[in-house]
Amino acid sequence: MTVLSGSEWRESAAEHAERVDTELADILARRDSGTAHPVDDFLFHYYSVRPAQLRVWHPGMGVDLMDAPEYADRRFYRVRENRAVLDVPAFLAQRGPTVDTAHTLLTAALGQTPRFGCFGMHEWAMVLGLAQEQTRHPYLPLRFPPEEVSRIVEEVGCRCSHIDAFRFFTPAAKPLNLVQPTRERQAEFDQPGCLHVNMDLYKWAGKLSPAVSSELLFDTFVLARDIRVVDMQASAYDLTEWGLDPVRVETPEGRAEYADVQKGFAERAQPLRRELVAVTQELITIRQLVRS
Repeated sequence: MTVLSGSEWRESAAEHAERVDTELADILARRDSGTAHPVDDFLFHYYSVRPAQLRVWHPGMGVDLMDAPEYADRRFYRVRENRAVLDVPAFLAQRGPTVDTAHTLLTAALGQTPRFGCFGMHEWAMVLGLAQEQTRHPYLPLRFPPEEVSRIVEEVGCRCSHIDAFRFFTPAAKPLNLVQPTRERQAEFDQPGCLHVNMDLYKWAGKLSPAVSSELLFDTFVLARDIRVVDMQASAYDLTEWGLDPVRVETPEGRAEYADVQKGFAERAQPLRRELVAVTQELITIRQLVRS
C-alpha cells in the first residue's frame, strides 16, 4: 500500500485537473456553443465518461490517501479517520462481471499478432448504399457519391474484425465483409492492430474507474481521441471544414499511410493495455483470496 500525504495527493490531483482542462478546452468551448464536431461528439456520446468525470482524480488501487475526508462522498471509497482507500470488495460486488469481461478481452488482444490490412473500410461500410442524409453523421458531406462509395468498398474489400464497428455496417455491406464477428467470438477476433480495439482501452478504463488511476484513464482518452481523428480522416466523409485532410484509403498511397498510422497506434496502445490487464488481474486475485 502506497501512502500519500494530503499535500502529496492534492498536488497530483491539481496537476491532473490542469492537464485535463488544457486538453479539453476546445471541446468544452464547442459544447458550450452547441457546435457539432465529428471527433469530440463521438467520444462523449458513444462512451459513458463525461468531461467532468475525467477531471476528478482517483489514485487507483493500492493507494492510501491521508487527510482525505472529501472521499467519504465518493463511490467505492472507504474513509476511516480521514484516510481514504478504494473499497475493493464493494467495487467487485458491483463491477465483478465487468472486470471479468475486460480481463478476458484485454488479455486476448494483448496476445494476438497485430494486423494492419483493413484500411479503414469499416467507416465506408457504414455508409454503403446510403444518401448523405441517411448516414450517422448527416451534417458531414460525403467525398464521393453513393455509387462511387460502393465501387471503392468492393475494390478495396472489407476485413473488419471488430463487432462494435461491424454492427453498424449497412445491410448491403455486411455480406461483403471477409469475416462475420459476433459478441460471443469477440475475444477471438479482437486484435491490437485494430483502431477500434485500441479505442476500447478508453471504454474499459472508464468502466474500471476508480480502480484505475485517473492518469491512466486520461491516457486512454487521449489515445482514443487521436485514433478517432484518423478514423474519420480515412472515412468517406469530407472533414476539411474541420481542418482535417482525408487519408485517401481509396488509393494505394493512402492505404500505405493508414497502415503506418495503425502501427503507431498499436505501439502506443500496448503499454496501456498491459497496465489495464495488471489492474484486472489484481482485482481477480484479490477476489480469489477473499473467497479462499
